[in-house]
Amino acid sequence: MATALITGASNGIGLELARIFAHAGINLVLVARSTGKLKALEGELQQQYPSLKILVLTKDLSLPDAAQDVYQELNGQKIQIDYLVNNAGFGDFGFFTETDWAKEAQMIDLNIKALTQFSKLFIRDMQQRGKGKVLNVASTAAFQPGPLMAVYFATKAYVLHLSEALHNELKGTGVTVTALCPGPTESGFVDIAGMGKSKLVKGRKLPTSAAVADYGFKAMMRGKAVAIHGGLNKVMVFAQRFTPRSWTTAIVRKIQG
Repeated sequence: MATALITGASNGIGLELARIFAHAGINLVLVARSTGKLKALEGELQQQYPSLKILVLTKDLSLPDAAQDVYQELNGQKIQIDYLVNNAGFGDFGFFTETDWAKEAQMIDLNIKALTQFSKLFIRDMQQRGKGKVLNVASTAAFQPGPLMAVYFATKAYVLHLSEALHNELKGTGVTVTALCPGPTESGFVDIAGMGKSKLVKGRKLPTSAAVADYGFKAMMRGKAVAIHGGLNKVMVFAQRFTPRSWTTAIVRKIQG
C-alpha cells in the first residue's frame, strides 16, 4: 500500500488532504508542530479507516535539518514515501520595514528551505524507483510582487518556479511535481498572517480548504505542473501577461491595503 507524507497536516489544506488520501486508502505520515491536533486527526481517520497505517511526527520544520530528521526516521522505520505533500507554510502582513525579522526568517526557513530539502531527499528516492508524485502548495501570490506581504509573496514565487523546473527535469522518469496555487482560502492562514483587515479577505466568502485540497489532489494525480484553483484566479493570473508589472504591483497594493 502506498504512503503519503503531508507537512502542515494539523489544519487547513493539509488536514483536508490527509482526509482525501485516507479515503483513497493511502497510508499517512502526518507532520506538524501541534501534537494535539495531529493526534485528534489520527484518531478521526483511524476510526473511519481501521486498516490504515498512520504515523504522527511532531516537528518544527522551520528548524535546521528538520526535513533530514524526518527522512532519517522514516528510513529507520523502512517507510517508503510515494506521495510528498509540501503544505507547511505561513505568511505575515504589514510594511516590510515594520514587520518582525525573526518571524520572516522562520517563514523563509519553512516556506523555502524545508520544502526544498524535503523535495531533494524524497524525489531522489522516487526517481530511483521510477514513480512518485509531489504536491507543493504555492499560491496565486506566486505570480506577482506583493506589497504588504513582500516576503510571503516572494517565498511562494520560489515554490512555483522550483516546482515548474523540477517538473521539467523529471519528465520521463515517472515522477511528477505539481504546484498548487490557491487564492485566499478559508483556513487558519489569515489569522496567523494577521491579515484580517486586508481588503483581500475582509468581508469575502472564501473557498474552503476542503475544496482547494480536492482540486490539488486531483491535479497531482494527473501529474499537472501548475494547478490554479478558481476560475477568477485563473483569469487574473492570465491577465497579468498583458499588464505592465508596475501596474500589477500597484493593483496588488490597492487590493491588499
